[in-house]
Amino acid sequence: MIVSIALILISTLFFTMAVATLWWMMHAWRTPENLARTRFTEPEGPHRNSFSLLVPARHEERVLAATVEKVLESHYEDFEVLLIVGHDDPETTAVARALAERHPDRVRVVVDTHRVKNKPKALNTALPHCRGDVVGVFDAEDQVHPDLLGHVDHAFRTADAAVVQGGVQLINFSSSWYSLRNCLEYFFWFRSRLHLHARRGFIPLGGNTVFIRGDVLRAVGGWDQECLAEDCDLGVRLSSEGAKVVVAYDAALVTREETPDSLYALLRQRTRWNQGFLQVYRKRAWARLPLRRQRLLARWTLATPFVQALAGLFIPVGVALALLFAVPVGVAMITFLPLLPLAVTVAFEAVALHDFGVQYSLRVGPKHYLQLILGTPFYQLVLAAAAVRAVWREARGQHGWELTRHVGAHLAGGGPMREIRNEG
Repeated sequence: MIVSIALILISTLFFTMAVATLWWMMHAWRTPENLARTRFTEPEGPHRNSFSLLVPARHEERVLAATVEKVLESHYEDFEVLLIVGHDDPETTAVARALAERHPDRVRVVVDTHRVKNKPKALNTALPHCRGDVVGVFDAEDQVHPDLLGHVDHAFRTADAAVVQGGVQLINFSSSWYSLRNCLEYFFWFRSRLHLHARRGFIPLGGNTVFIRGDVLRAVGGWDQECLAEDCDLGVRLSSEGAKVVVAYDAALVTREETPDSLYALLRQRTRWNQGFLQVYRKRAWARLPLRRQRLLARWTLATPFVQALAGLFIPVGVALALLFAVPVGVAMITFLPLLPLAVTVAFEAVALHDFGVQYSLRVGPKHYLQLILGTPFYQLVLAAAAVRAVWREARGQHGWELTRHVGAHLAGGGPMREIRNEG
């Protein structure tokens, strides 16, 4: 009896998770109005805001120059770039100094002297040096569209926003078996899910292509230096303060990035993100959200690593129970419930993969659809392992920042951005 009840409860939990996740994934595509609202509107009128663009870079000498040169191609006039490097990272510092010498009117270098370094400490180090009305963040491997700042300025002017979150897209979908799923995750998150969060008034912000009014950012004390998901934390605190957040996604303007270059790097990256979500959950800034449905969405979103960790642990336990104990037929059938939304999700992902290929002028073939289907269980195992590791590290008080290395896989050829720009 106890085994049957446990199986029913676990299956019902996973079924509910799968249905809710699928519904939220589909947010932007559920109605034509939703789809239209998720895009940037065409800018008009004179520019109003000046931008300080922060680019933290640690051991990023392979990609930093390409990123900064791309940012400097911006068609917007009023912006500066602050490159943040560590005092113990001479290779990246040399690249940054060379960029500042070539572009003294645009680029400055800020040195982070913290003994233990992480991204939020670097960002806070640079914040007092920002001269712009709006502070934007890019990662050291980002490929930024020249028209992005003009669209962001327009979004600030027309929506009276405190924050504008632009789209970010991993692009090297064929680099490895997990890259395709990694790219699709970003596609669903920035193309759809974040828009739902913005409408509900609770949003875990992304870590780059995010723009915050300088006075608003300083009023909340900048980034939490001890948090492993400082972007999520900032979004939760700003949501709790009632800040208006605009999210906009346009394939022609999206910032392009690369997937982690190894499965171990992906595991470490997801561990950091999950652990950061757990930290934000424990800080309880979300509890100040005014509406119950906002707090429920926050609880659900921030507690997802717990649930994924439970799933990772209970899947082998469930298999063992099914093999070792005889359960009633009805209970056995209930255990298959989570497979129904999972099958629908994979079908929806296949449609989205086609859309992803069309939007980014990428050739998606039969082998990619096969890879999508066959890779599903293995990718879920990686995510579950990362969630378990995050809970383990958090329980042991291990808060070290595990840096994700960048090798420039998204820069190969360099053609797609130019092609899309021309089409746009």
